[in-house]
Amino acid sequence: MSPRPRDGHLSAGTNNTKERVTGVQVSQVENIVGDRVLIAVQAVNISRLSTHPVPTVPGTLIVVAGAGPKDSNGAGKSSFIASITALLGDEQWRFASGAKAVSELLFNAELASGAGARQWASADHGYIVGVFGPPGMNGFTPQDADGHPAADASQAAPDATGGDDEPMLGEEMGGELFEVPDTSGGAVTVWLKVNQEAPHLEIRWREGVHLAASPSEAERVAKADEIWASLPRSAGRRDVVARDLTKVLYGDRIRCVSFLSTSVRSKVATNLLSQPLNEISPERVFEAIAALTGLDAELEQEREARRDEHAKRVRAAQAADRLAEFEAESKALLATFNRRDQARVRLADALRCWRGRQARKLADAAAKDEALAADLERHRAAGEAAGDAIALVRAEVATLREDTLDRQVAGARKELAALQARAAKLDADRAVAENSADELRGMIPALEETRRFADGRDVPAAERELGEIRLRLNEALKALGVADQEVSSAQAALDDAEGGPAAAQLNALAAAGVDATGLLDALDVAEQARDAAHTSPSAAPHPDAAHPAPATAPHPDAADHIQATAHAAQSDAGELGAALKARFGRKAGADRPDGGAGGVAGVLGELRGWPNEHAVIVDAAHMEAAAAALAGLPGSVLVSAAGVSVVGAFDGVATGREARIKAAEQRLHRAKDVQEAAAQAVHDGEEAVAEAQRRLEGARAGVRLAELEAKLGERRARLGELNAAIEELTPKVAEAERQAGTLDFRARTRDMEIERLEGRRQRHETERAQAREQEARVVAEREALKLDALAADWGGTVEAAREWLAALPEEERPRAAEEWWRVAERHFDQALRDTFPEEDAEIPEELRFLLNERGGSTAREQATFAAVCGALASYLRGQEEYERHQRRQIEAQVGSRQRDLAAAARGAEEAAQSTAVHRAALTAAIKARLTRVAEEFEKLDTSYGGYGATLEFPVPPAPADPEQRWQWRVTPKWRRGEGQGFVPYNRRANTALMDEKAVKLVCAAAIASSGGGHLCLVLDELGRNLGKEHRREAVSLFRRVGETYGITVIGALQDDMEPYAIDACGQYIKLRRSSDAMPYNEPPVIIGHDEHAERVRALAAYVDRGAA
Repeated sequence: MSPRPRDGHLSAGTNNTKERVTGVQVSQVENIVGDRVLIAVQAVNISRLSTHPVPTVPGTLIVVAGAGPKDSNGAGKSSFIASITALLGDEQWRFASGAKAVSELLFNAELASGAGARQWASADHGYIVGVFGPPGMNGFTPQDADGHPAADASQAAPDATGGDDEPMLGEEMGGELFEVPDTSGGAVTVWLKVNQEAPHLEIRWREGVHLAASPSEAERVAKADEIWASLPRSAGRRDVVARDLTKVLYGDRIRCVSFLSTSVRSKVATNLLSQPLNEISPERVFEAIAALTGLDAELEQEREARRDEHAKRVRAAQAADRLAEFEAESKALLATFNRRDQARVRLADALRCWRGRQARKLADAAAKDEALAADLERHRAAGEAAGDAIALVRAEVATLREDTLDRQVAGARKELAALQARAAKLDADRAVAENSADELRGMIPALEETRRFADGRDVPAAERELGEIRLRLNEALKALGVADQEVSSAQAALDDAEGGPAAAQLNALAAAGVDATGLLDALDVAEQARDAAHTSPSAAPHPDAAHPAPATAPHPDAADHIQATAHAAQSDAGELGAALKARFGRKAGADRPDGGAGGVAGVLGELRGWPNEHAVIVDAAHMEAAAAALAGLPGSVLVSAAGVSVVGAFDGVATGREARIKAAEQRLHRAKDVQEAAAQAVHDGEEAVAEAQRRLEGARAGVRLAELEAKLGERRARLGELNAAIEELTPKVAEAERQAGTLDFRARTRDMEIERLEGRRQRHETERAQAREQEARVVAEREALKLDALAADWGGTVEAAREWLAALPEEERPRAAEEWWRVAERHFDQALRDTFPEEDAEIPEELRFLLNERGGSTAREQATFAAVCGALASYLRGQEEYERHQRRQIEAQVGSRQRDLAAAARGAEEAAQSTAVHRAALTAAIKARLTRVAEEFEKLDTSYGGYGATLEFPVPPAPADPEQRWQWRVTPKWRRGEGQGFVPYNRRANTALMDEKAVKLVCAAAIASSGGGHLCLVLDELGRNLGKEHRREAVSLFRRVGETYGITVIGALQDDMEPYAIDACGQYIKLRRSSDAMPYNEPPVIIGHDEHAERVRALAAYVDRGAA
């Protein structure tokens, strides 16, 4: 076990000796870890991390991935690597200031789980446990899961203490009570207790492996508390705290450098891997290298030296100013002393005049007081006589105000009020009952009239009848809807049958794209000709009469063609009649007596409006297209310049227009008949429903009428009761009013007599008040004289004041008090000006207060004159000794201030020289460190595919502001080809090259800061800014650098970086948490290879599934 101090006085001895050893210097314990490397870490109550131990493989790349509820976020990667940096003493945690930021890593229920504030409690303490083993594991002692050495290695670590747990003093210890810990031996376990309250960090350690191993999370937390309690305190009666962590554990050597995310780091540092390198300024590049190489503290020391130099220069300047100011003040002091001597003489004259004023005021006041004493006796006698008369009147009034009559009046009024209230309540109740009965009676006639409609039916029977009638009404409404639809359809069919002239022909031609117009629309026909065209063929004298000559026509030969065509068609009348029968439903000319012998006119004259309303005019070139378009409309007539053509190819049986119109009209008539019948049925049904509703309302009115008659009987009974009560109460109210009136009259008579007596008393009181007022006025005047105060101010009796005035010189004896005051005021003002010639002079606080109080009025000046004179006299007496002392001190002060100025000047010069020396040494150290980084940068670049790289870092001048940081600039440069010159990093280049150089620069800084010892480089968001095609190479470079230089590189990954890092890393750790409802992570997944089998066997008992 490592030795620890115990208050400076420790006992030493063997098993048989108990001698006390005192006065021995205790060697400070430091560098406990030594050259050991971190081989395992365990977090207890740290963020949401699980308490499972996590083995680590030193000297390689360890990647930390995450599997949160949605992506890699939320699994605690940043908290995990942050806890490792705190364990390894990363200075970003500000251990010298107590490392309060480490307490933010403790488990927080509100942040760890959405419902954690209700189900879990935040941790007030936790543990970060690290197991450090030798790099080669020589002499390592395996242990079981309980922390006890295994049987086969019980002698591997010799005990360093004697019997009874007392330290032994040996010759090999060099005369010290404790030996320096052997840092080359077996493993050591370091426990960091993180507290929410101060101290935020406590450190304990013990040789061997001591981790908390139990089956569940809760048991491991409890086990951790037990192990901590069993560990020995690291500093005697207390534990080592944060400010001594790096010195005690690592001997102030840098064991860890890191780039942490802003959520966990306590110090903002530039991350060279968080953004493209060419977007980082040279100043920030230097800050990043300084953070990696430990130059931050040295730069802060340099700034402190500049602050000290500046402070000393300021003190020297202040000393010179104070000397000059003191010399000026000393010259003015001597002139002031002479004026104060003259002020003392004038102040004595002012006090003598003030005493003359006091004597004169005392003598004048005594004479006036004697005259006022006689007036006072006369007023007192008048007041006593008025008081006797007042006493007699009060006795008579007290006799009249005997309270028996008042009690009788109050009782009568109370009884009258109660009876009147009862009568009013009865009247109100009767009015309410009468109104209610009237309302009920008013409702009865209407209900009786309605009840007659019921025809003896009760409510259930009326409701059944109403339901049946409503069903029949619904059926009638449906039939009416069907009839209305049929009427609409028949009317539409009739309208279609009665379409305009040649409507069908024009529609067919428009559909075929042939321009046409109706014959009757294109011709202007005389009225008699139009009538002749519609005359029956039997009345026509000649077939030609059916073809009148047009008045105007679009074509000159149109009429001749029509007439010729008609004559030519007479020979074929029989065939055309058959066709027209098929087209219009009956044979034209069938009813004629001559059996159709009239030719074409006789055959076609039977058609309504043929051919006029069936003729259209088309262009001669379109005749064939028009005939084809009208093939489906037999009987159509085409008129053109080429002639008249009748479409007569009737290939189907069709109904004539007249027949279609007649059929449509018959259908419409039938539909209207059905509609009227349905409407009548609906009307009858609605009347039946109305009748049934009236019967139902009549049945309900009968029920309501019975209820109203019962209520009306109750109201009538209540009215009878109220009327009887009112008749009984009316005589009682009248009697009470009579008694109350009688007593009120007696009371008013008594009050009038009392008012008369009160008037007499008031007159006597007025007389007494006037006497007292006069007496008080005289007393006030005597008190205003303040004879006692004047005698006290004078300091003697009235006779002594009169004698003092009589002894004055003749010219001063008749002076009044105001004259004495004016003379005294002049002397005092001159003495005050001599004492304080300047307006802003430093007047004593008491005197300043009195001077402020006396301003504003003469009365206040006189009231404070004695005090002001006394304060000024006291000040002048005190200044006499001060003046003598001041003259002796002036020479001494001047010499002393001159010596102070010389000393301050020497101190400022020495501070400037010291700062210059420190700055020169720091410049050399920074240049050496940056040179080492540049050399490592060159080696890495040439070793891994580059042509050489370096750093340019000119020495900047020191800033003039002592608070400003000494800002260095580092410009990375590299060759882009063999034999080429160096190119600055901020020149345009591809992203891959920038990413590669940034990784190499970080590795170079880490190598330079290691100093040959083991170093851990912790990177958050590893490869976040790297392109996809270069991520695998960057990760491989971190691994090769770590294995080559013995640097353990720990990097946290995002999802997109994980596939590239799995194959290239030396160890893979995946933290898992599948749900936001889980406060802790699931057991981590750890994949890695350690060539030292002893490490794996030593930690196997803590990381197997049984222990976990």
